[in-house]
Amino acid sequence: MNSIVAVSDLRKRFNLEAGFFSRFGRFVYAVNGVSFTIGENESFGLVGESGCGKTTTARLLVRMYESDGGKISYRGADIKNFGRAELSRYRAKVKYVFQDPARSLDPRMSVYDVLVSGLRCSALWPGKKQAREKAAAILEEAGLAAGDLERRPAEFSGGQRQRISIARGLIMEPELLVCDEVVSALDVSIQGQILNLLLDLRGRRKLSFLFIAHDLKVASWFCDRIAVMYKGEIMESAPAAGLYKNARHPYTRLLFSAAPNALQADAPRAGAFTAFKGEVRTALAASSGCAFAERCPFAESRCLAGKPELSGDGGHLVRCFL
Repeated sequence: MNSIVAVSDLRKRFNLEAGFFSRFGRFVYAVNGVSFTIGENESFGLVGESGCGKTTTARLLVRMYESDGGKISYRGADIKNFGRAELSRYRAKVKYVFQDPARSLDPRMSVYDVLVSGLRCSALWPGKKQAREKAAAILEEAGLAAGDLERRPAEFSGGQRQRISIARGLIMEPELLVCDEVVSALDVSIQGQILNLLLDLRGRRKLSFLFIAHDLKVASWFCDRIAVMYKGEIMESAPAAGLYKNARHPYTRLLFSAAPNALQADAPRAGAFTAFKGEVRTALAASSGCAFAERCPFAESRCLAGKPELSGDGGHLVRCFL
C-alpha cells in the first residue's frame, strides 16, 4: 500500500511557563518519538486518554505546530522543507476537522462563506457561480440541504454543525482527513450517523483518515489500524480487529476494560485491572523507563530502569517487557 503520510520519530515539547517574561528551560514533553504511516484509502486511529499527546501529534501533521525533531513526509517529501506555496497545497490535501464545531465555525459567517473561505484564497477557486454549485453539492453530500447555505452555524444542532465542518474539509478535495475527536461531544445516536457519513465518504472519495479518539471501541469499529498512545509514546499498534480481540499492553487492556464486556473474562490476571489508579500525568522530563510503569500493577524494576522498544510481529507491535 502506498503511504500518503509517513511520520518518523516525531517529537514536540512546550515551554512549561507561558508569557513574555517566562523562564525558558522547563518543558512539557508532549510527543516523544512517535512513528506511523497512513496509506491510501486507509483509516488510522490514534487513541488514548486526554493529555496523551494525540491531538498535538495531529496538529504537528498539518504544521499547526512546528516539530522539535523527527520527520513528517507527504508522498515522500519532508513537509518541514515546504515553502508557502507547497505548504498551501499540502494543507489542501490534508484537512483538519476539529472536535468542537461551535468554536471552529465563525458564527458571523453564513454556511456558504464558511465552506468557501479557504477555497477563495487558493489556486482552486473556480469562480462565484461554480463555487456556489460546488458548496451546495458538498453540503448535500454531508447530509444537509443546499438551501442551508445562507443560514448561520448557530442555527444548527451539534451534529449538523459537525457535518458543516466535514463539508468544509471536503471542498478542497483532500486525500486525508484529520478527524480530531469529531464524535466525542455528540449523543450516541448522532455519533453513529457521523461515523456512517465518514465511512460513506471514504468509500465514494477513496479518502484516508487520521482518526483521533479516546474511545477505543469506537476506533476499533471505524479504523483499519490503531496506535494506542500514552505520555506522548505509542504503547501498542495493531490492526483494529486484532487489537480488539488480543490487546497485549496493560494500558490498552485498561482502556478496553472501561467499556462493558470489552475485556475478556479469561484474560490473564484480569482482576488486576481494578488496581489501576490515577490518570495521565504531564511529562515534565524525558522518561528513562516505561512511561506507563507508575500506573501499571504489573510493573517490575526493569520497567522503571529501562525503556522497552516497540516491537512484535505480524503488524502487532507492543512497547512492554512483559
